[in-house]
Amino acid sequence: MLRDLAGNGRLKRSFFERYTPDVARELVGSSLVRVVGERRVTGIVVETEAYRGPRDPASHAHRGVTHRNIVMFGPPGFAYVYFTMGVHYCLNVSTEAVGSPGAVLLRAVQPVDGIDVMSENRGVDDIRRLASGPGNLAKAFAVDGAFNGEDLVNSDRLYFERGKAVGPVRATARVGVAEARSRPWRYYVRGSPFVSRGRPSWPQNP
Repeated sequence: MLRDLAGNGRLKRSFFERYTPDVARELVGSSLVRVVGERRVTGIVVETEAYRGPRDPASHAHRGVTHRNIVMFGPPGFAYVYFTMGVHYCLNVSTEAVGSPGAVLLRAVQPVDGIDVMSENRGVDDIRRLASGPGNLAKAFAVDGAFNGEDLVNSDRLYFERGKAVGPVRATARVGVAEARSRPWRYYVRGSPFVSRGRPSWPQNP
């Protein structure tokens, strides 16, 4: 159940200042909101992954603070956006207390509002493909490196709102992760056609 909401329906700082896998699981069902001009582009989060600190070898924070990952070590509720494979941006939100690195990767959302904007950004018409997969999600919502460090609690252009109840949430190992494959830190809505096609490194609780 979602909790720690601001009066306007936004998720508060305290929501993100918790154990990263808990945040990742509870973000499923929330709404991601991107304001583009006078348009609201929104979607229901249907898939996330949790990443933590030095004891998580799959995490960018595994080897300590760098210029790239510094947002993970800072206050919770900030966007951690990085460029990967020379092609895609990925949108994460920082978690846990200052100095305790963590982040939740947004892997897929179910488009709700501004579908035409997402389609134009992505160059595809199939609603199921618009924001399925972290790179596609960032492109659909027009999120790039300029959003790295954005305060997602107070931002007027990118934030989370309370969503509605969704179908059963299941957990598996994270997608494409060779290290720490036994950790069931990927969360998704079972049966949702909007979940990414990535295969977990080690299936659990499918």
